[in-house]
Amino acid sequence: MTGLDRSTILPEPELPSGSELLAEGRSLAQVFTVGQCPFLTTHGVSSESEYKRRRMAEKALMFHAQFGFRSLEKSRRAYAEISERVAAAGYRVDRYGICLDWSMGYPAAERTGMPHGTGLILDSPEAFEALTHGAPVAPHFGDFVIGMPSAVENTGAALAAGSTAIGNLGQYFTFKLPRWDDDTGTTAETVKALAMCAGQSVEVLIHSNLDDGFAAMFTDLACGIGMVLIERVIVEELVGGTVSHCYGHTFSDPLSRLAFQRALARVTDTPGSMVYGNTTIYVADQVQNYANLASYLLVDVVAQGIEPTGHALNPVPVTEALRIPEVDEIVDAHLFANRLALRAGGFETLFDQERAEAIADRLVEGGHRFKQRVLEGLADAGIDTEDPFELLLALRRLGARRLEALWGPGEPQEGAPRGRVPVVKATTVAALESQGKGVVAALEVTHREEIGRARLTACVTSTDVHEYGKILVEAVLGHLGVEVVDAGVSADPEEVAERACGAAADLVAVSTYSGIALRYLTELKEAMKRIGCDIPIFVGGKLNEVPEGSPSSLPEDVTRQLEELGAVVCLRVEDLLGRLVEIAKEANRA
Repeated sequence: MTGLDRSTILPEPELPSGSELLAEGRSLAQVFTVGQCPFLTTHGVSSESEYKRRRMAEKALMFHAQFGFRSLEKSRRAYAEISERVAAAGYRVDRYGICLDWSMGYPAAERTGMPHGTGLILDSPEAFEALTHGAPVAPHFGDFVIGMPSAVENTGAALAAGSTAIGNLGQYFTFKLPRWDDDTGTTAETVKALAMCAGQSVEVLIHSNLDDGFAAMFTDLACGIGMVLIERVIVEELVGGTVSHCYGHTFSDPLSRLAFQRALARVTDTPGSMVYGNTTIYVADQVQNYANLASYLLVDVVAQGIEPTGHALNPVPVTEALRIPEVDEIVDAHLFANRLALRAGGFETLFDQERAEAIADRLVEGGHRFKQRVLEGLADAGIDTEDPFELLLALRRLGARRLEALWGPGEPQEGAPRGRVPVVKATTVAALESQGKGVVAALEVTHREEIGRARLTACVTSTDVHEYGKILVEAVLGHLGVEVVDAGVSADPEEVAERACGAAADLVAVSTYSGIALRYLTELKEAMKRIGCDIPIFVGGKLNEVPEGSPSSLPEDVTRQLEELGAVVCLRVEDLLGRLVEIAKEANRA
């Protein structure tokens, strides 16, 4: 028994009708249609999926470049320059991913005064078009388009600009915009946007980055394949569109990375959008990052050689962990990737393909079991699983952890992650668990004992969808006997303050990535002051922000300002331990 019923998941007496939303979206598809762009005309194709299928038949590798400059003009120049310079070396950039600012997720009419990050803001359909017409490279508008409150208007602009790969459905499940709590409205806009894409006269790929969605939060990799299957039900069976998946951020283990690609190939024949670089292993040392870059690229090259799946490979510049990479660095990464690919012939014979296929077998079987359990469990709870609106909203509200605990494919076992033995353990989660244990083991025994005696409570959150820092902090605190109060991801400062105060927490730990560190801490401190909560705030992650009124598009380090505001800045997870020991000593003395 799950203890779930409709009233606990969708308590609203009235909700929008999925069929009516689909009809509205299909009607909008007659207004917003796929426009022409240099990519489509140069290659003589109607869509990116047609191009990809052609390249797959040729057994050609495809490459994806990502850039995220704040300036539209700089982005336009980069769109042309990267392609031209790579072409001059004899290679090709097949597609571009444009890093839109997360504030693009707000409806344009309500964007003024809302918080923003460090990405590009396109304030008109003409701005979308200005980018796509810069070079014969497929335009991919991924983040903060579909799955956001602005899904319809952003999708319409992307279509008109000639984009036929639009996302990011994965973000719908996990990303919550600050100061925006209307999940029913967001879901309605998402359904309409999906129908807009499905209603086009050419195939439009609905991009879903699994690592931005629930897949990155599961302890069982089979649940990730399960989400692929569930998203196919939503997009393809219920909406009539086509979903295309991306993975790669979180796969450090080469065998798991290869096995996941093999599993994906078995559950869908739609060309993938791209394989993203494993940015979780990037560090400040650029030389070391070349080794990291080569480690995942070689697997991806070999995997596409074994069986092309349409995924474009993404060579992440070695400076990614430090700052927004410049054009030179993006070009260098692509030249490196292409030359590595030329030398990769024969490496497939060194890979244990039989073992990878065996893991893929388990992933596919477990993924189907997870999909079936989720759909049956929701139906039993009174959710209309034939209605895309209800199904999407129910999944979002339940969240990854609860879905896995309730219906994960692994066998139940007390003490196991989420109460189940993973069919295939997610390597990133395992690595974070191991890292957390190592951090705790390195702490002096007396200090561990001091913290354990204090019986502390910590409220933990992240300012955005990136949860790995948060997971690591939770692992460390849990091993030290600190009670963790989960304030969620993309949490508003006011909510975090109330949660911390309500739980009588001894500290707040904030993980941040999205370029809002200073603004977030300022608002959090103000919120805590209003409710009379005076406890230490630990802040870690990417501590940068674009200053207001700055002529530069580049974010600046705000560590000093955070410290001046009284934050305990943690550049590494180990940095929180010293102050934690002090808090424990004070609590024990009291």
